[in-house]
Amino acid sequence: MARDVRELGSAWTRYQRHAVHQPSPALAPWVARYWEARWDYPEPYRQKIVPYPNVHLSFGRGRADVHGVRSGHQLTVLEGRGHVFGVAFRPGCFRPFLGAPVATITDRVVPATELFGPDLPTTLDVPTVEAFLRGRLPDDDPRARQAVAAVERIARDRTVTRVERLAGELGLSMRGLQRLFAEHVGVGPKWVIRRYRLHEVTARMAAGAEIDWAALAADLGYADQGHFIRDFRSMFGEPPSWYAQRY
Repeated sequence: MARDVRELGSAWTRYQRHAVHQPSPALAPWVARYWEARWDYPEPYRQKIVPYPNVHLSFGRGRADVHGVRSGHQLTVLEGRGHVFGVAFRPGCFRPFLGAPVATITDRVVPATELFGPDLPTTLDVPTVEAFLRGRLPDDDPRARQAVAAVERIARDRTVTRVERLAGELGLSMRGLQRLFAEHVGVGPKWVIRRYRLHEVTARMAAGAEIDWAALAADLGYADQGHFIRDFRSMFGEPPSWYAQRY
């Protein structure tokens, strides 16, 4: 299959500009980062977006939406000039905003007015959006803090490759861990572990490292290379050697 040359060899940097902004200390318990994307495509471009376990609030293209965690990659068409400003909430902390299990919005997009009311910000910068969020912060939720800590444990420790180990370290039963993630993260702990281990693969791709796929699969806790490739393909929509050409 012929590929769009604009997706190969980091060519996207000629058409897109991304920026990331850190939250203030007051918002840091809730917000992982603010992000902006700008693009200019004379011809339509199919942008691949691969998921992390963050809920996002986005403003742009005449809309304001809450995006639940995506269980797999998605494609969005970028055309002409555009700008989106987004809030990436820390994984595990969105249930108090939602007032329902985060799993109820997994793979869904909800109009922001349904959750945050009609008075949404029209100036899209960090001070304005932070002021908007400060007026809507929920009460502290110990279970949300536990979920945040569980996801952070997975993210920072590459040796966490099994759900059973994570449950034991958190002092939870397997059923209790699954319940915690459904309520507060939106996807299961196995999905989150797999996503962060696969992040290590794309980080090596971005660094330009030569990769021994079989050795890497074993390093990440996979029983064999085939299992690793199937996991990667289900998350990214293409095999790792194909995806590597994007860098």
